[in-house]
Amino acid sequence: MAPAPTSPQGQTITTDVLIVGGGMVGGTLACALARGGMAVTVVDAEDPVSFLDAGFDGRASAIAAASQRLFEGIGLWPDMAGEACPMRDIRVTDGDSPLFLHYDHRDLGDRPFGYMVENRVIRRALLGRMATGEGVRLLAPERVASLQRTAAGVEARLAGGAIVRAALAVAADGRRSRTRDDARIRVTRWSYPQTGIVCTVAHEKPHGFVAHERFLPAGPFAILPLLDNRASIVWTERSDLAPAIMALDDAGFLAELGLRFGDFLGRLEVVGPRWAYPLSLQFAHAVADRRLALVGDAAHAMHPIAGQGLNMGLRDVAALAEVLTDARRLGLDVGEGTVLARYQRWRRFDNTLMLALTDGLNRLFSNDLAPLRLARDLGLAAVNRAPPLKQLFMRHAMGLVGDLPRLMRGAPL
Repeated sequence: MAPAPTSPQGQTITTDVLIVGGGMVGGTLACALARGGMAVTVVDAEDPVSFLDAGFDGRASAIAAASQRLFEGIGLWPDMAGEACPMRDIRVTDGDSPLFLHYDHRDLGDRPFGYMVENRVIRRALLGRMATGEGVRLLAPERVASLQRTAAGVEARLAGGAIVRAALAVAADGRRSRTRDDARIRVTRWSYPQTGIVCTVAHEKPHGFVAHERFLPAGPFAILPLLDNRASIVWTERSDLAPAIMALDDAGFLAELGLRFGDFLGRLEVVGPRWAYPLSLQFAHAVADRRLALVGDAAHAMHPIAGQGLNMGLRDVAALAEVLTDARRLGLDVGEGTVLARYQRWRRFDNTLMLALTDGLNRLFSNDLAPLRLARDLGLAAVNRAPPLKQLFMRHAMGLVGDLPRLMRGAPL
């Protein structure tokens, strides 16, 4: 399988939707729109062959139950399912407190809360679908040199010389989105005094498909189950300490990790590379503009405390795909202002709520103040003993709360 090559200089491509960025969010949107009968062109700066040939790089993503329904609805889940690890229980603890909150998926039925999937598995499935050419034309590695948006449509001039004309452009090019910034859409952002450290460990004992979220003074420490007695670690650490931790040799790094991880899964070994990145929150003041829509990190980026970053991007995908396919079926111009206004209204509240929730949880739990610790611990214990409230939180963890798009309800697009 080989991805579509970049276009020869001077070629003009006419398409329904141009997506700038072919990562996990942009690629999923392309596949969803193609499933809805649209012609889509994706321009991505990365070389897709590097993802197809790469080995495990230590990174994985939490796919909530609603997001799994999205992948299933657009026909991609069979390409991921064999390498996806279910999360059947979630256990939340606050430091060394004996009080805890435990979610058991059986309280809501047989469906897991979600799945942990290696990023390379997701990318491979997306690239495999885009490379077939069925509704999607992938131009990569390639970049947009300029993008003109007019009342009639959009025209992108690519660095390789080709021109792409479409009814709508979608910015899926990440939190540093040039497409968004060139459109002069304002962004509010602030940084946390924290760094996220990501790696994968192999452990001696089986994890039982339980995801652990431990709140430590420096920030949350997540242990997320992977296949083959492995776990993905999302470790929030103080920014002034993180560089020294990352600079440790393998034995030193494992020792620091073990202090936070504990010994409940036996001997540990770090497998694959370690990653570190500064943590921040940001949101665009609009997710739609003239002939332009924003999805994923181009629209919002949040603290990883609830593991919802990718899932919120996939909610953008499901909502935008529904809005555009509905407009197309009615014979409307998919880039017209009233069509995009529906997407803007739909996503504004959901995104704002999740950004506020993740920010608030991080501020509440990332400290060691005795009065707050007592309040937190009592709160966790109270929710654990209140079935209706607990079930609401469980449904939220599964991504099943709110005004869900059809694909996330298990309905056809």
